[in-house]
Amino acid sequence: MGSQALTSYLDTNIVIFLHSGDAARLTQRATEQIETADLLVSPMVMLELEMLYEKGTLRYAASQILSDLNQQIGVSVCQLPMAAVMSSALRVKWTREPGDRIIVGNAIANNEAPLVTSDRLINEHYPNAIW
Repeated sequence: MGSQALTSYLDTNIVIFLHSGDAARLTQRATEQIETADLLVSPMVMLELEMLYEKGTLRYAASQILSDLNQQIGVSVCQLPMAAVMSSALRVKWTREPGDRIIVGNAIANNEAPLVTSDRLINEHYPNAIW
């Protein structure tokens, strides 16, 4: 492997685990990926975090969570055009969950980048899922 860091995406649950200090829930493989990759999240993760905050499930707003993780481990929101992400999401036929389709579609649109996720269905169906 070269010295260039690989880009990897984090799904919503992984972002929540990391922000809440619950990294012990991560597998060794997921932890290694997070420690060595340039980390991105789909804008869909930002929306899901905000919806969980509005519902009272999370104590912090999406902007606070992502700002904290940006400072701590360099997480950024992916800037790929939404049309490209949706085009890839249209090919994700194995789930009816729009958030999952967009999050996986985002990783696919970025050269089928790895996606760190604890979601069983994503791990079963997305070849570059890491858990």
